[in-house]
Amino acid sequence: MTTSDISSNSEAKISTPSRSSTSSANVTKRLQTELMSLMMSSPPGISAFPNDENLLQWTATIDGPDATPYAGLSFKLSFEFPNTYPLTPPTVLFKTPIYHPNIDFSGRICLDILKDKWSAIYNVQSVLLSLQSLLGEPNNASPLNGQAAELWDKDPVEYKRLVLARHRDDEETGLGSF
Repeated sequence: MTTSDISSNSEAKISTPSRSSTSSANVTKRLQTELMSLMMSSPPGISAFPNDENLLQWTATIDGPDATPYAGLSFKLSFEFPNTYPLTPPTVLFKTPIYHPNIDFSGRICLDILKDKWSAIYNVQSVLLSLQSLLGEPNNASPLNGQAAELWDKDPVEYKRLVLARHRDDEETGLGSF
């Protein structure tokens, strides 16, 4: 075995764990950059911060958009980032109970950019803005809550009543707080 063979073998052995730590370092760097961007110039009505010391778990808040049934309401969400972020989307859940055609009672969200339309160009801010937009413009063709989808168009007064009732339940029980 020559010196170059030994050198090649050493590099091959080192590169496997190095790739894993490089990937983890890339996720950390990306999330730190996103956090800094949100802290410096977050659009009104959205915010997000890591939970304690874990950069892969965040708590976010979105305010309901004006001129929607959600105006004046605030919603907490959780973000869980995989080690493969941004190549794969984070898992995002509404923690504050919400009545909406594209969000089920467990807080799961039906939004294409969090599933098959995900791209590494998306970030926490773009996800939060998309969710804020979804509050005022649900995709009733793909509902998780069929009753909400039906009421959205047919009975806006009843829809608003159910939105407020679900949000009030959160305030009374404290379920939405972390």
